[in-house]
Amino acid sequence: MAIKLKSAHDIEKMRAAGRVVRQVLEECRKCCQPGVTTRQIDEVGLATIERLGAKGLFKNYPTYKPGEGFPGNLCISVNEEVVHGIPGDRVIKEGDAVGIDCGVRVDGWCGDAAITVMVGAVRPEVRKLCETTQKALELAIANIRPGRKWSQMARLIENTARDAGLSVVEQYVGHGIGQQMHEDPKVPNFVSRDDLLHGDVVLREGMVLAIEPMFNLGVKEVVSLEDGWTVVTRDGKASAHYEHTVAVTAEGASVLTDGK
Repeated sequence: MAIKLKSAHDIEKMRAAGRVVRQVLEECRKCCQPGVTTRQIDEVGLATIERLGAKGLFKNYPTYKPGEGFPGNLCISVNEEVVHGIPGDRVIKEGDAVGIDCGVRVDGWCGDAAITVMVGAVRPEVRKLCETTQKALELAIANIRPGRKWSQMARLIENTARDAGLSVVEQYVGHGIGQQMHEDPKVPNFVSRDDLLHGDVVLREGMVLAIEPMFNLGVKEVVSLEDGWTVVTRDGKASAHYEHTVAVTAEGASVLTDGK
């Protein structure tokens, strides 16, 4: 792995990008109401990105050639859709859980975060799913310290899901982030034997990670749809996704996408 450590100056640049991400997500949260399409939410996101002078990271990813990569400005994933949902004609309904994932670049540095919006009166089990996924993210962040291993954070995330009777998506994980959206290391939300033997990462001051637990109400297995992007739960049950860009500091962790 080639992990790129960031200076305090770099991290502040990334915090500026993170503030844009947070504003985009909050504008989209306000827009996420029954009767609105996911395309309309995407349009609000793009308008906010442009108004704030940023560049979206998702449109046409990974090639950035029109028509060859991801077709949306944001990833918007509803209910059984786990990640990489393509904005379109799907209409938001009362009780939906809507995952909104945004990445931007500002002055050469990236920020990436996601929320899951509970629309109106959601079922109790869906509320528990969303609240538990967010709790797992917050718990991992609170326990980050230089010298600790990422597997310790991953175990906290995994145990939080297990204790709530939920499953952890294993096919998609978090990642390092900096001047590129995806950098080393991989940041899993579970602990595997391979991770412990070969891939565990010792946290160091200056690392910046996009931490993004994804929990399912049913089984952990997911499948990709024919559009080549949208990932759904195998059993059709709901999924939740929360993400922050987080810098490892001497004191612990600094969240760069909380808008502060």
